[in-house]
Amino acid sequence: MTETATPPAAGAPTQAGPPAARPKLVPRPERVPDEVKAVAKVELHQHVDGSIPVDVTWRLMRQHGLAPVETLEDMERLLVLQPEEEGAGLLKYLDKFHYPLWVTQFYENVAEVAYEIARAAYQQNVRLLEIRYSPIIHVYAGLSPRQALVSVLEGLNRAEAELEGLTCGLVVIAMRHMGPHIAKLLARQAISEGQSLHERVGVVGFDIAGAERGNPPRLFREAYEIARKGGLGLTAHAGEDEGPEAIWQAIDVLGVRRIGHGCSAVRDKALMRRLARDQILVECCQTSNYQTGAVGRGEPHPVFTFLEHGVPVAICTDNTTVSGTDQNSENALLAPRLAVHEIAGIHDRARAHSFIPAHRRRL
Repeated sequence: MTETATPPAAGAPTQAGPPAARPKLVPRPERVPDEVKAVAKVELHQHVDGSIPVDVTWRLMRQHGLAPVETLEDMERLLVLQPEEEGAGLLKYLDKFHYPLWVTQFYENVAEVAYEIARAAYQQNVRLLEIRYSPIIHVYAGLSPRQALVSVLEGLNRAEAELEGLTCGLVVIAMRHMGPHIAKLLARQAISEGQSLHERVGVVGFDIAGAERGNPPRLFREAYEIARKGGLGLTAHAGEDEGPEAIWQAIDVLGVRRIGHGCSAVRDKALMRRLARDQILVECCQTSNYQTGAVGRGEPHPVFTFLEHGVPVAICTDNTTVSGTDQNSENALLAPRLAVHEIAGIHDRARAHSFIPAHRRRL
């Protein structure tokens, strides 16, 4: 005889069953197929400050007597977003950038971390690498903005010289919260180190980053006009923490040809048509978008919607250390839905959108 459950009487205590399983906030690949590892990759959106290998920051902290904790493991918790911190918003994510700035105020340290970031990317089979960096937040110990720029270029030139087949470029960032006037100064400084003036690695692009809210793209129009006249490629962080209107401004007011993150674009059909029509590339950063809440828990990443609508994309890491990710992992996230040749095709098409001049590319 089978027993049938009867509902409890009104007011009677109920016995709670096991909690319903919640979808993971941040998807992580169980494994990276060897075929994905073998794809020659293009990285168009990776920040210096958020990508310094933990052991490198730890070594430099101790070298300068600045280590705020006792062990490497404790240092890692300060630098890498922890599970309980995920989804708390962009500003919580940006908190992880404080400690690296303690050691990237010195020329030789900046050159060292740029080299180590490039070397780590190369090990992921990245062969065309743009890294981005805001020199103005690295001048507190006495570096000039030019020295802060040249130090990164020195590290990237060392990487190119040592790593066969690697091509690098630098995108200069103006931080939104510092305002439009500092952005104009940085645009001029970026031009002075522009790739057009160098046979070796130079500045190839200009960007704005930092807190989107209260700092709309339109405020930085003059800085972008300077950068455009100086021959720099134009991109902007937009649509990560704001709606589609921020992306429209970046395109129509700033004249960008690439968008960093751009997650909210999928909410605007007209904007999606514009991105596809004008072939404006979206620099997609899957892991960090889930971590900041730009993409909600359990939702598919917009990268697939972009692809379906003919919008060009690049698969990017954003911040390998803060996000605890790398190029192989980001590409493996696509593997359940895309064949390896389709993933390789994304990188092939992204290469054409790189700001690095074609004559410099080894890949």
